Amino acid sequence: MCDDDIHPGLVHDPRLSRRAFGLMTVAATGVATVARADEAVEEKDVEIKTADGVADAALFYPKAKGKHPAVLLWPDVMSLRPVFRDMGRRLAAAGYVVLVPNLYYRVKKAPVIDGTFNFANPEDRAKITPLRASVTPAGTFKDAEAYVAFLDAQPQTDKGKKIGVQGYCMGGPLSFRTAGAAPGRIGAVATFHGGGLITADADSPHLLIPKTHASYLIEIAENDDQKEPDVKDKLKAAFAEAKRPAQVEVFAGAAHGWTVKGSQVYNEAAAETAWANLLALYKKALG
Repeated sequence: MCDDDIHPGLVHDPRLSRRAFGLMTVAATGVATVARADEAVEEKDVEIKTADGVADAALFYPKAKGKHPAVLLWPDVMSLRPVFRDMGRRLAAAGYVVLVPNLYYRVKKAPVIDGTFNFANPEDRAKITPLRASVTPAGTFKDAEAYVAFLDAQPQTDKGKKIGVQGYCMGGPLSFRTAGAAPGRIGAVATFHGGGLITADADSPHLLIPKTHASYLIEIAENDDQKEPDVKDKLKAAFAEAKRPAQVEVFAGAAHGWTVKGSQVYNEAAAETAWANLLALYKKALG
């Protein structure tokens, strides 16, 4: 689903330009000093070798000494951009080593969108189509293995604790596939207005649930639920059959994309509730 039938409308972030993103990269790599609101977090731009090339990504971790559980954060259809850097920074401040990859590294480095983007505009949506085609189930499995290995290789990562994975929009099914690719390492999976968690295909993400060893948090937008009202029930049944602990809930009054700042549908109160649920999941499942 994601931006196919239900979308967040106009997405605007004044930092979403190649020049601004470039300045952000300079700050992250330490070439120039830029004041940050949260001085407790280290932020770096990194490159990760995968089976299909070299992925660009952003890495965040607490500056305080010690080791921390790791989290892989899959962004939405617009990929790695300032708002997801904000999320990575916030999660790191809560005590996690966080990796946010560019979904489309096979085609284009982040940011893949320059400036304002309107999902209601067919021309804007057409820009995403060839990028989305580069994200496949087979490719996601390979990427997930590379990203988990990268996180485990970081000196700040506590490898004695499980890894969490969270995804937004099309990042939802990528999170399921990550849990399937590394069942021994992934201890928690969270999705927010995730599309395509259940499909009629033989490789539907939900079919991986029995192969995983994770606890799940599935946060569904009200208009997504109205479009596909049976998804929540099928997911609950799949989790129950696989005996995997899961919280599946529909957020009344929250539209698809409600957790991501910069979109017309951003709902701060509901987004903060979803964030609190995420932290509760990680505290319980990752330690």
